[in-house]
Parts: sequence; C-alpha cells; structure tokens
Amino acid sequence: MTTLQVELFTDQGNNAVVRLPGRKFPGVLIQGDSLSHLVALVKEASESLNHASRQDAEAALDELGSSLRETLERYESAMKAHGMALPY
Repeated sequence: MTTLQVELFTDQGNNAVVRLPGRKFPGVLIQGDSLSHLVALVKEASESLNHASRQDAEAALDELGSSLRETLERYESAMKAHGMALPY
C-alpha cells in the first residue's frame, strides 16, 4: 500500500471526486459496496434478459442508469465548481 495526498473536489461520500498526483483530470472514487451494487444490477439485468423477463431487466437497467447519471452529475458539478473543463 502507498500513502499519498490527493485533491478532494467533493465532500466524502459513496462517490468522491478526487485527483491523484500526476493526473490532469480528477476521477470518481466509488466505494466498494456501491461498486458491488452496480455490478449486481448489471448481472440482474443480464439474467432477466436470459430468462425473458424484460420488465425486471428494464427495472435493473433504470436503477443502474440513474445511479451512473447521479455520479456523472456530481463529477460535472465538481468540475464546474472548480473552474475546470470536462475531459470529454
């Protein structure tokens, strides 16, 4: 393990916007339990499609999309608050 200082662009939470040393743009730190939940949603959607359960697949994908949109909005807000251009 290496200990280093990072720049924190948002408050800490389930997904903090941080910049590692030597990087031009910050990234998003996703907590392990949150990442596991996102992966579980993808698995649920895939399994639902394999069992012809379109409604369950749509629900899982909607939740996944919502979570990812919230994370992206948090990232974009942090970038704007710090006067930084988006990398995309």
